[in-house]
Amino acid sequence: MVARDYGFAPNPFYGICTLATCKPLIRKAAMVDDWVIGTGSRSYGLNGYLVFAMKIAETVTFDEYWADVRFCRKRPYLRGSLKQAFGDNIYHHNRVTGKWLQENSHHSLPDGNANTLNLRHDTQIDRVLIANEFTYWGSDAVRIPRRFRSYKGYDVCVKYQGHKSKFPLELVQSFVRWIESLGAKGYVGQPSEFPN
Repeated sequence: MVARDYGFAPNPFYGICTLATCKPLIRKAAMVDDWVIGTGSRSYGLNGYLVFAMKIAETVTFDEYWADVRFCRKRPYLRGSLKQAFGDNIYHHNRVTGKWLQENSHHSLPDGNANTLNLRHDTQIDRVLIANEFTYWGSDAVRIPRRFRSYKGYDVCVKYQGHKSKFPLELVQSFVRWIESLGAKGYVGQPSEFPN
């Protein structure tokens, strides 16, 4: 479930969808070619809606993510646009001390110092998920058909913040076919927390 939708976790900007913060259990378990989806929350009036879907193409460490030129634009720039401010490329090791650094970002303290709670939570799994094939609907989320909400006792949506990962293969395949049938690709709608 996408409990807080700022375009930060996941970050759907610049033609690549990345999951680099929050959701450590998902970042630990997801494999290349797996689909990760985010369903809407009641707080946004999107319970039962699909906010994003991403097919994992590769995984990298935080240091690899930080150093890769493909992802430099995903480093946060708080004086820029909202999509720049919510960049998720925020963690890497200090080359001298080997300690984690947290860039001034959405996960930092208001004064720009590291928020150690977020730093510990996010870096417990040193893994970033990267998807070239994705759709991010954000506030324009699409309603999930009832057949995926009650398939042999399975519901693709979660009732509370968290995740599920055990589904019958036929449900997964049918759900992916449904996503693909929508014809939407890439960044479709803005995050729910962005102003209209």
